[in-house]
Amino acid sequence: MKTAGAIRLLKGDITKLEVDAIVNAANSSLMGGGGVDGAIHRAGGPQILEECRAIVARQGGCKTGEAVITSGGRLPAKNVIHTVGPVWNGGNRNEPELLASCYLNSVQLAFRNRISTIAFPNISTGIYGFPKPEAAEIAVTTVKNYLEQQQLLQQVIFICYDDENFSIYEKLLV
Repeated sequence: MKTAGAIRLLKGDITKLEVDAIVNAANSSLMGGGGVDGAIHRAGGPQILEECRAIVARQGGCKTGEAVITSGGRLPAKNVIHTVGPVWNGGNRNEPELLASCYLNSVQLAFRNRISTIAFPNISTGIYGFPKPEAAEIAVTTVKNYLEQQQLLQQVIFICYDDENFSIYEKLLV
């Protein structure tokens, strides 16, 4: 565990964290999928899927870079903020800006919902293929810039499932 101001770095399973909100690297359908998305839906149970279906019925899913919130279902986290990261296409289709929007929209949604502790996975670095060092830099920079401007978020956790991402984040948070 490493701490830098209101930012902590952990290695482990995001579905086990007892925080106000965890962030889900969702797909635009919000219906669950592979990776962290599937793990969150499995661990959280049917309530999360039901709430996602209601969001889809209301607004038609979630666009890349945007974020929506549901309860945590059976998770130890009270809420899940679902954000849709960009698929890496060589960086020529606004992928860095869209990834930054994932982090910014998630912390802004947390602020609007009076959430004080939030945990992020490594968004878009799995099957979506975003280069891990660039993704980590965007994540840390976006969150640090946001934390300089507001006081409600008491703690932001970056939780890495694998050693490679953990090592990258560790260097950025020295």
